[in-house]
Amino acid sequence: MRLTSLLSIASGALKRCGGIVVNPLRSMSMFGDANFEFRQLFEKESSTYSFLLADKTSREAVLVDPVLETVERDLALVEELDLTLKYAINTHMHADHITGTGKIKDILKRQKGAACKSVISEASGAKADEYVRQGDKVRFGQYELEVRVTPGHTNGCVSYVDHAHKLVFTGDAVLIRGCGRTDFQEGNAGTLYDSVHAQIFSLPPEYLLYPAHDYTGRTVSTVGEEARLNPRLAKPRDQFIQIMHNLNLAYPKKIDLALPWNKVCGIQELVQPK
Repeated sequence: MRLTSLLSIASGALKRCGGIVVNPLRSMSMFGDANFEFRQLFEKESSTYSFLLADKTSREAVLVDPVLETVERDLALVEELDLTLKYAINTHMHADHITGTGKIKDILKRQKGAACKSVISEASGAKADEYVRQGDKVRFGQYELEVRVTPGHTNGCVSYVDHAHKLVFTGDAVLIRGCGRTDFQEGNAGTLYDSVHAQIFSLPPEYLLYPAHDYTGRTVSTVGEEARLNPRLAKPRDQFIQIMHNLNLAYPKKIDLALPWNKVCGIQELVQPK
């Protein structure tokens, strides 16, 4: 079956599952690895994808790019799957939504006495329990995510690569047939082009590429597809810079709310009823 057909099935699955996407590109034995748990999750207001990855043997899990409004849903899934959330990690300091990392930490500490750690790039300027740099590894059970710095959308953007299962989580650096904007929050079109080509498009072409957002229902692409078909990033560098400088995008509607919270890892302390 062609990849385009599979992506159409994925879009339908997204609508039917109420925001929890069961990836049709792999069976639930997951990428030929029955010990690996994977879920793609969706927050509809900001069209943000979050990703839950886990080792079924150790029960350790990580959650990539959690969103404040869907924290309870995501933690309910962690509970249902009998997992322990080790890390809540961000690809960058988001401007279109408030991260769920702070609320996750608060809930798990109050309800279970569990210590989930927040993770973000050292260059982001945001608060977190642990900071990552180029080449660092985020480990959970027997698995790990390699950190690749991919600035340009923001100074602190990173992508996380799971080499064992041939996956890359690109945040806003590469979207499906697009990329993150470069006209605010330390954005630089030339930097984005260089980092994507050096750190993401250098991966094997069959690696599945999961972005932080999609606004048309698409769920996954591949490194090879985006290197060939992305209408921005597949262009020569000078043309890419010109395209990005002429987008004339509207001011992000939640940036003034999101950035102050995200600088402190989201909502860290919830107001408790008396």
